[in-house]
Amino acid sequence: MRASATEMQQVLMNLINNSMDAIDGKGGLVQVNTWRKDDQVVLEVADDGPGIPESYLQRIFDPFFATRPVGKGTGLGLSICYGIISEMGGKIIVNSAVGVGTTFRVRIPLRG
Repeated sequence: MRASATEMQQVLMNLINNSMDAIDGKGGLVQVNTWRKDDQVVLEVADDGPGIPESYLQRIFDPFFATRPVGKGTGLGLSICYGIISEMGGKIIVNSAVGVGTTFRVRIPLRG
């Protein structure tokens, strides 16, 4: 399957919005990088927000899992991103440390 521009836009916007929420207007940094590695395109969204507690990391891609207060999100964004990227044959990986920040790395295979 080829990457859909609309779906990639949805993934990117969700990851950026999550990072923006994480820094919460406190002057933090959100970085977006892309590059090619071997037979993959890599997209990375990183922030220097508060980080995700380790106890949440195994659940963040679960539908309806939310860390925000009620009314501030549905808990579907990362689940939808995971589904889109998986459907494209890719992977989405998160690295996070409390007090340091969070990085989401998306890897999508190139198709000839």
